[in-house]
Amino acid sequence: VKEIKARGHKIFLDLKLHDIPNTVKKSMAVLSNLDVDMTNLHAGGAIPMMEGALEGLTRADGTRPILIAVTQLTSTDQQSMEEDLLINEPIDKVVMHYASNAKKAGLDGVVCSPLEASIIKELGLISVTPGIRFADNSKDDQKRVATPEYAKELGATYIVVGRAITGAEIPLDALNRCINQFC
Repeated sequence: VKEIKARGHKIFLDLKLHDIPNTVKKSMAVLSNLDVDMTNLHAGGAIPMMEGALEGLTRADGTRPILIAVTQLTSTDQQSMEEDLLINEPIDKVVMHYASNAKKAGLDGVVCSPLEASIIKELGLISVTPGIRFADNSKDDQKRVATPEYAKELGATYIVVGRAITGAEIPLDALNRCINQFC
């Protein structure tokens, strides 16, 4: 992390912490010293954990990286949420509830699918949206996906693009295609 930062790059440290509030607070205090630009945790840890994370991440001078909470993974659909997690509410309602809790805890935003970006924008939060695929890509293990262009239409603040670029025959071409569709 320090080497990449020294090269002038911004870093989103995607660790998705989820533990008791005190442990997450201490972990975030360590991460704060790495000078990353953004990091995250799971909203399922509840408001006290998110508040502890924010407290641990905030440096003595009051500065801190952007802190966001993962709502529901883009590999989760309604069926798996109900059967595996025993959550019987509609997925968009669950995402909105987790986002509301993140806002109450003082976080900057959430990780959500691009399909929920518009409701997150209404809350005044940042949305970081994985599950980005080109129309001609396979969804793989992702269930709630969108193209870069559609994610932009839906109001996504940031997109996370992995296999659509890394799995492309010519990754640089895929990167440029993504930039042209989203920016």
